[in-house]
Amino acid sequence: MCGIVAYIGQNEALSILVGGLKKLEYRGYDSSGVALIDNGKIDVVRASGKISALEDALKQHPTHGNIGIAHTRWATHGAPTVENAHPHTSFDGKISIVHNGIIENYASLKAKLIEEGVKFQSETDTEVVAHLIARFYKGDLKSAVLKALAQIEGTFGLGVICSDEPGTLIGARRGSPLILGIGNDNDFFLASDVSAIINHTQKVVYLDDNDVVSIKNGNYSIVNMNSHEVQREVQDVEFDADAVAKGGFAHFMLKEIFEQPEVLRNTMRGRLLTAEGNAKLAGLDTNIKELRNINRIIITACGTSYYAGMVGEYMIEDLAGVPVEVEYASEFRYRNPIIKPGTLVLAISQSGETADTLAALKEAQQKGATALAICNGVGSTIARTSDGGVYLHAGPEIGVASTKAFTSQVTVLAMIALLLGRQRRLSFETGADIAKALLDLPALVEETLKLSDSIAEIAKKYSNANNFLYLGRHFNYPVAMEGALKLKEISYIHAEGYPAAEMKHGPIALIDENMPVVVIAPKDALFDKVISNVREIKARGGRVIAVTTEDCAPLDEFADHIIKVPKTIPMLMPIVTCIPLQLMAYHIAVLRGNDVDQPRNLAKSVTVE
Repeated sequence: MCGIVAYIGQNEALSILVGGLKKLEYRGYDSSGVALIDNGKIDVVRASGKISALEDALKQHPTHGNIGIAHTRWATHGAPTVENAHPHTSFDGKISIVHNGIIENYASLKAKLIEEGVKFQSETDTEVVAHLIARFYKGDLKSAVLKALAQIEGTFGLGVICSDEPGTLIGARRGSPLILGIGNDNDFFLASDVSAIINHTQKVVYLDDNDVVSIKNGNYSIVNMNSHEVQREVQDVEFDADAVAKGGFAHFMLKEIFEQPEVLRNTMRGRLLTAEGNAKLAGLDTNIKELRNINRIIITACGTSYYAGMVGEYMIEDLAGVPVEVEYASEFRYRNPIIKPGTLVLAISQSGETADTLAALKEAQQKGATALAICNGVGSTIARTSDGGVYLHAGPEIGVASTKAFTSQVTVLAMIALLLGRQRRLSFETGADIAKALLDLPALVEETLKLSDSIAEIAKKYSNANNFLYLGRHFNYPVAMEGALKLKEISYIHAEGYPAAEMKHGPIALIDENMPVVVIAPKDALFDKVISNVREIKARGGRVIAVTTEDCAPLDEFADHIIKVPKTIPMLMPIVTCIPLQLMAYHIAVLRGNDVDQPRNLAKSVTVE
């Protein structure tokens, strides 16, 4: 969840490091710091709070050098204080490190180091690693790192420098992402996310678990934990610096909401075979015969991706007739799931680095299942660990509250449902209708985005509410869950999503004139049922905000506010009806003065359990 950036080369490191941290601040913004080798000594500057606080500290304590490491933190071990901020330095002042992940056996290692006389300066697990490396250091930094890592249990992405070797930068990863960037003129970079270094290079190496990279004398080498050299492919990054800029929008989240029409086009490009009423997903080609024989699907994910998976459950069961279960990845591997032959596990993650989802995927493979992935992070751990899968091609998502990833995930799931359906029981005519409806979606989303100003006016009336209730049925029940999550994440208003019919089994007790209720009610087979639920809300003085379609006049009598969106086939309505809920959450958060892109206590990529 934290961010790492490191540099070694011919240029001043500080501006590169701070610039990289600003690109990574969405991954953690409790505290930050830099360490450079300046005139043969390690110079560390740290600050609690956001990167702006670090910049202020650097004005008081300028530092120089052409090698350095930097970190922005999402607190796990210890409060977000200066003392707990990274980089951490060893007892002898020679070793400095930045670390993402969790050292599971840090307590026992710390106890041994204390017995040896080491004094700790922080509450973190990371400081243990710095002291361990120093204990093993005998003039060869790479060797010391390898010996220290052999003692460590847990996950890590590491950047390491040593004042005795001012021309060496070491990186290592296990379970936490780390990327090597290869620039011009012997410039090299390490980063936990490619967005940190995209201004400097588009040539990267995605390190694998247990890789240790050593950069020295204008060259790099990669070894495994047994010191055996390994080869990794140099790849081109598929987006440029403009993709991680706000582009004139007030916030990244708003930009990403408005990017969705183009994102959907990119997600579908070359994948829909309208003449055949089918979909072709290249990442599933090697599994295509196996997919014909599956008799059960488990979708596993966390957060927003979990709600996308719920929509996928309805889609796949409806089109393909295959039973689908959706599981929280954080629970999946701990309950000894039953996986029999013919079971497909589908893992969904925006970043491709979500620790719980990765663990669930590995558990599924351990039990003999084919495990496929839907993710946005090219070269990510989940993408490389899975047996196949589909990239979203949504471009980088910087806002912590996911928007375009959700709609692109649902779109990919719709194409998978179409593919599986055509393998089984779906007719050409129905497949062709679905393919056409998918292709029409970007235009429908563009039309829906025009409602932003009117939704902002509705938001003004409810920005001071303390609670919200979101209701939906069938395909739009997961949309209610996702809408409530968006509001919670960025406005800090308590919100709950429910199936509309479940309201009278408890939540109706909460409804009064102070409880806004968002009802997702497109004109479909269940519309009359939802109208009944709306009447129940109004009978108890509730305030109703209805997201519906243009042909739903019956709601005019009951709803306090009506947001009318274009209509598509029922299975694809979630891609349209979620847009007003994203905008509602955004506008309410702005009115409340919250930091929309970096909400409190959250970080973008959850790489620890």
